[in-house]
Amino acid sequence: MTVHFVGAGPGAADLLTLRAARMLGDADVVLYPGTYLDAAVLEHARPGARLVDTQDLDLDSITAELVAADRAGGDVVRLTSGDPSLYSALFEQTRRLDAAGVTWDVTPGVPAYAAAAARVGRELTVPLVAQSVVLTRTQARSTAMPEGESLEAFAATGATLVLHLAITRTRELAAALAASYGDDCPVAVVYRASQPGEQVLTGTLASIGDAVEAAGLRQAAVILVGRALAGARLEGAGESYLYDAARDRSLKRTGPGA
Repeated sequence: MTVHFVGAGPGAADLLTLRAARMLGDADVVLYPGTYLDAAVLEHARPGARLVDTQDLDLDSITAELVAADRAGGDVVRLTSGDPSLYSALFEQTRRLDAAGVTWDVTPGVPAYAAAAARVGRELTVPLVAQSVVLTRTQARSTAMPEGESLEAFAATGATLVLHLAITRTRELAAALAASYGDDCPVAVVYRASQPGEQVLTGTLASIGDAVEAAGLRQAAVILVGRALAGARLEGAGESYLYDAARDRSLKRTGPGA
């Protein structure tokens, strides 16, 4: 049998991939992060499947559940919030499964930052403004950040920043980022993107701390920072060469579909 790590997307039941929904429908056991998912996601699971909420379990307890389910011969789905490639503890869990001789695979999901950007209607990469996106987090009561991955170093690039697991430090972080981006830099905070309890806060690095504290947000939020978020107020933006009317399109394509 195989343990399937499946990205559950940002939380909405209709933002799962077709493959994820099919896997949930086939699974005998489903482990899910109850803190981050809308309960409607679990409606994709088949009747009679054993559902295990992992929000109060440590890593070894989660692994024990996965191994036991696999040993029992069942199909096992381990749901992760967003996409398994980001902050999902995939490395820690699969290392333990390898040691136990359990096979596993990964199915991607819609990342939370993509749902947040969609909710505020912004592209994170705008020509001549920002062509890079930095996905990062900050350190508080959490694992230490690697040396060299300071927030100030990322901010100095001018890239669009996506901050995960940082909502409780919004005021402090905004003050630190203002040195590179300026107090008037646009910010969007999206809490539980795509879920029924979704909240969207917009402002600047100077104002976002007040807004977050007034809303009482403490978890499950993504912070987007950068000039690309300015929308209609954006100055200095260019247009993509790919779609430029002046680009030479006379060259014939070769290969499949030519």
